[in-house]
Amino acid sequence: MAKASARHILVDTEAQCETLKQQIEAGTDFAEVAKQHSSCPSGRQGGDLGSFGPGQMVREFDEVVFSGELNKVHGPVKTQFGYHLLEITSRS
Repeated sequence: MAKASARHILVDTEAQCETLKQQIEAGTDFAEVAKQHSSCPSGRQGGDLGSFGPGQMVREFDEVVFSGELNKVHGPVKTQFGYHLLEITSRS
């Protein structure tokens, strides 16, 4: 079965998501941005979600994590929880 590892940042608005994405793309550390801005408890670990398989996360998450480019910031991705920036750190 496929497995992936990812980290994410969860915020309330698409605009905030875009602003944070620009900061990361300009060189700000993803983990630091997650610690400061993510409303998910994983933010304390730099947004790290660990390893998971298909179907363990919401559909919108899975679509990006199991098809997107590795080590690139994806998003905003809208789910029922809010807006996410995702970084896929590994996939097998």
